[in-house]
Amino acid sequence: MDEQAPNYHREFLKSPQHATLGLLTLGVGFMSGMMLPLIAGVTCYTLGWIYLPDLPFFRRWVDRRHDATKRAEELQKVAAFIQRRDALIASLSPERRECYTRLAAVCRDIETASADNMLASADPATDPRLRKLDELMWTYLRLLGIQESLERFLETERSENLPAVLKDAEAEAARLTAELEAVKAKGDSAAVDTKQRYLGSRLERLEVLRKRQQRSEQAESNLALVVSEQERLDQQIKLIRADAVATKNAETLTARIDATVEHLDQTNKWLSEMDEFKDLVGDMPSTELRVGYQATATPLPTASTVAAGAPPIIEGVPFKKSYPARQRQR
Repeated sequence: MDEQAPNYHREFLKSPQHATLGLLTLGVGFMSGMMLPLIAGVTCYTLGWIYLPDLPFFRRWVDRRHDATKRAEELQKVAAFIQRRDALIASLSPERRECYTRLAAVCRDIETASADNMLASADPATDPRLRKLDELMWTYLRLLGIQESLERFLETERSENLPAVLKDAEAEAARLTAELEAVKAKGDSAAVDTKQRYLGSRLERLEVLRKRQQRSEQAESNLALVVSEQERLDQQIKLIRADAVATKNAETLTARIDATVEHLDQTNKWLSEMDEFKDLVGDMPSTELRVGYQATATPLPTASTVAAGAPPIIEGVPFKKSYPARQRQR
């Protein structure tokens, strides 16, 4: 995205160079107490105001200031994003954190294998090609978070045996409707009114149960797609590693990364349409700096260490065991 060039005359007004110019021209003229030096000072000040903001040394000074401010803002964005990413990693179950850690190791292999060619002429901290690895891993992490949320939701719904409850509610509604018709045939207005209110309440409950069933079915479909996207992304990143190790060609590797990132557009669009996961589907900060993909916390515990009884620690805080979820076998 193109940025507007600084207004050098406005910057000159706030600069120490302007204060120095005013002191050496207007200040000296006023201090002399004589008309001629004062006129000369005003003239020099006016000329300085016109020409100094356009001089190369002043423009370089302004550009350096703006670059430093921009970099500070970008670093702040990156720090906020990293904090958010680490919180998402810490919220995952041990098994999913282990999946993320394994794929992060694949990305480190890519960086290592491509160090001799891809990174030879670029700064790793700002290389846009490596930043795409960060983007791939952020999408993978969001998919892990969404998968865990969906499985928790479905586990809760399954524990209540919603299909059976819905079936009983439909049978009850049919029975109450038949009873109401029978009461109406008898002409008992008081009983009809009571039965009508009760039937209305049970029908509203039935409608709520149907909506819950629809949400469960939608969650099942979303979960299947999320798992499929995870597996596809996992294999694509491993294919990038294979290219990095086998080809040793910067152009081939860059093309492979670009093609993989292009495939993310459809996934990210679909994720953005899932209103219930708005907090999990935010984008990476708009910056040229890399955000990385590895948690800044202490090493993430694996499923085996947790099973062995060692309490997982994330940045000095014991990790709370997540709600049990049905795991899919990869």
